[in-house]
Amino acid sequence: MTSDSKFGRRLFLAASAGLAAGFAAGDDKWQIGIYTRPWAKYEYRAALDAIAEAGYKYAGLMTQAGPGRHVVRVETTPEEAATIGEEVRRRGLKTISIWGGEFSVQKSIETGIAGLRRLIDNCSAIGCPNLLLGGTRPALVEPYYKAVAECCPYAVSKHVSLSVKPHGGSTTSGAECRKVVEMVGSKNFGVWYDPGNIYFYSGGKVDPVEDVPSVDGLVRGISIKDFKLPKDVLVTPGTGLVKFPEFFARIRKGGFTHGPLVVECLDPLDGPALVAQARQARLFVERMVSG
Repeated sequence: MTSDSKFGRRLFLAASAGLAAGFAAGDDKWQIGIYTRPWAKYEYRAALDAIAEAGYKYAGLMTQAGPGRHVVRVETTPEEAATIGEEVRRRGLKTISIWGGEFSVQKSIETGIAGLRRLIDNCSAIGCPNLLLGGTRPALVEPYYKAVAECCPYAVSKHVSLSVKPHGGSTTSGAECRKVVEMVGSKNFGVWYDPGNIYFYSGGKVDPVEDVPSVDGLVRGISIKDFKLPKDVLVTPGTGLVKFPEFFARIRKGGFTHGPLVVECLDPLDGPALVAQARQARLFVERMVSG
């Protein structure tokens, strides 16, 4: 078994036991990473270079330039996924989270199940312990989460946990995320909390510090995302409205005491200035967890 496989298995076992994201002694208590999203106008390898340059140990695979916009998607072949995993490891990084986009339940539940299984396979091939889902619009809630429920045992067999984030549609708040997690009813399915999105989808009216108690005991990871009025999340963490020290203290009180903390957005800069923002975000999160 490779070291990445062991890493993924430990995270999965903790999640399936109902914990936030447990690691054996010797692993990082907090896995501070950053998604490829700030470098979305480039191919993912350029993003990985910048992530390593900014001093991160963990990478989240999200968007890039090219077909489908996602680094990993339903159409990604097993061979392509294996190559992506190798590119991550070659830079001294570990993949901590993957956002793979849609899996087409609107066509049929069977198509959705097949697509989600392919995303799980891709996570496994890359060595990533968690697949992040964005939820769906209200009209597709039943087939979408039926597909998730059907795929949870398969994800268990691949040592991949599944999570949903506040992302509009039927999951704009922590309470709505709790509702769909309870609907699925699997210990291998939890919440990936996103404080910036709580502000975004409420038009700046709902403070994530007040919303986050609704997901106590369900959190598997956090998108470290800030927000500025009127409706902007392309913000370097620590420079917007999210009161991160208070938010972090409250989410820890709710049971999330160790696990992935993955920066999702930065100020929309480029080149060395963007790398500097990524480094600033990493130092901000490191100070937050140490304080």
